[in-house]
Amino acid sequence: MTRLRGLLRDAWTIARPYWGSEDRGAALGLLLVVVVLNLGIVYINVLLNQWNNTFYNALQDKDYAIFVHQVVRFSVLAGAYMVVAVYQLYLNQMLQIRWRRWLTDRYLRAWLTDSAYYRMQLGAGETDNPDQRIAEDVRLFITGTLALAIGGMRAVVTLVSFVVILWQLSGPLAIHLGGSTITVPGYMVWAALVYAIVGTWLTDRIGRPLVRLSFDQQRYEADFRFGLVRFRENTEGVALYRGEADELRGFGERFGAVVRNWWGIMRQQKRLTWFTAGYGQAAVVFPFVVAAPRFFQGAIPLGGLVQTATAFGQVQDSLSFIVTSYTDIADWRSVVERLAGFGRALERVRVQAATDGGIRHVGGDAARVAVTGLELDRPNGQPLVAGVNLSLARGETAVLWGPSGAGKSTLVRAIAGIWPFGRGEIRVPRDARVLVLPQKPYLPIGTLRDVVSYPMPAGGVDDATLRETLDAVGLPELAGRLDEAAHWALQLSPGEQQRIAFARAFVQKPDWLFLDEATSAVDEPTEARLYQLVRERLATTTVFSVGHRSTLHSFHARQFVVRPDGNGPASIVEVAARP
Repeated sequence: MTRLRGLLRDAWTIARPYWGSEDRGAALGLLLVVVVLNLGIVYINVLLNQWNNTFYNALQDKDYAIFVHQVVRFSVLAGAYMVVAVYQLYLNQMLQIRWRRWLTDRYLRAWLTDSAYYRMQLGAGETDNPDQRIAEDVRLFITGTLALAIGGMRAVVTLVSFVVILWQLSGPLAIHLGGSTITVPGYMVWAALVYAIVGTWLTDRIGRPLVRLSFDQQRYEADFRFGLVRFRENTEGVALYRGEADELRGFGERFGAVVRNWWGIMRQQKRLTWFTAGYGQAAVVFPFVVAAPRFFQGAIPLGGLVQTATAFGQVQDSLSFIVTSYTDIADWRSVVERLAGFGRALERVRVQAATDGGIRHVGGDAARVAVTGLELDRPNGQPLVAGVNLSLARGETAVLWGPSGAGKSTLVRAIAGIWPFGRGEIRVPRDARVLVLPQKPYLPIGTLRDVVSYPMPAGGVDDATLRETLDAVGLPELAGRLDEAAHWALQLSPGEQQRIAFARAFVQKPDWLFLDEATSAVDEPTEARLYQLVRERLATTTVFSVGHRSTLHSFHARQFVVRPDGNGPASIVEVAARP
């Protein structure tokens, strides 16, 4: 019961925001109609149960007129059932897609806000494969929740409706024990209750391991799928390294986990199906066996026997809802646990971003970026850089150099506001237009116009400007391909990608430009031309570069160096300045 309460609490935490959202009116209306239609199905089943009595009695009495009338009546009931079933499904699916659209948008916004996706990747924990949780688990949660909730509601209404019918039809059963007689009123109801309780208990005992197995299967499938996507995004590197055999080994290991867990699911479902299949088959004949004594005694006619057996089947099905839905419940529970873990991780990141007392980002002088008393740590808490104090005024140029792994790029990440590990204060002007060009630019899949304008809307920059800028950075052959959609990260060389990044800077004209090894993939003449363009086109922009090449020094008025300390964190000092 404790686990059940925790599961329902997590499920309600995930579902509640939608039912209080701006879409709740349409959602509640759809849900109400779906519920009414399901109640309509129960009512038609009640009418069909009564029809069984009349129809089979007509067969027993060989009454042709009643037989024909009941065939016509069945046609009407069957037609009504078809209409109700079709629209119940259609409106249920309409509710599913509305709910999924809202919940997917909510998770996407939470994942993308305050660089939560980046922080979660650094922290790991409960956040494996967030893409799979948003794309797949949200869908499974919504379909499973509606199916189980509406199915459970229908089971309860069916139980209430048919228990009354079954109680009236089954009558009392006299049990003779020695010299005394025990009379059991509505004995068919008690038989159905005992049958369902025993079946539910055994199903839970046999099928409980399916919950963990279903949880793991989702994770292993997502790991395998992610590995394939990552391979596709790095095909050139794999080809150059001739790493096909190692990739095949990795794919084999990931898919091996999928197969091994699937075998576990197969074995567990086989055990469960042995029981549920036998349970279902026994349920077909069980009511006839239990009702047969009264039929052979002449207490009920054939129609009454069939009606009693049908009512028993409806009661037994309702009471056995957990038995028949156990696999679905196991899958749903694993989905709830994954989404709940994802939600907790998002909340932790949000709280950390709002209350973290480490690196403070505050608004400062409109003409200056200032770093005061900054200490940077690795994600594991190991000190990386300490005692950073520097100030950059509008229009200044500065370069930071030093050995690899000493914390140069981490400083840029901290100033950009995405590195949470450390202490100190960073003052960035409010509403400042800041642009960071990393060593490996991000190129979204889409038209070249979208790629060059990213993250600005493509329509915000006219085509003439985009073409002129591409020509200026040395990509004139791309100037006529703005409408071409492609996976540009696979089509362009690293040097071409870095020139695309500079084109973005010239289009967006930031106030503060941070270049993190942004020319590492281009030759020195191209590097010189790009920095000359920066000087010409972004004359009032503050430029802060990180790199190893000594050729960068001549493009900047100030120089800083990272000095490692073999026994502790590195330090950053200014070593040269020129007018």
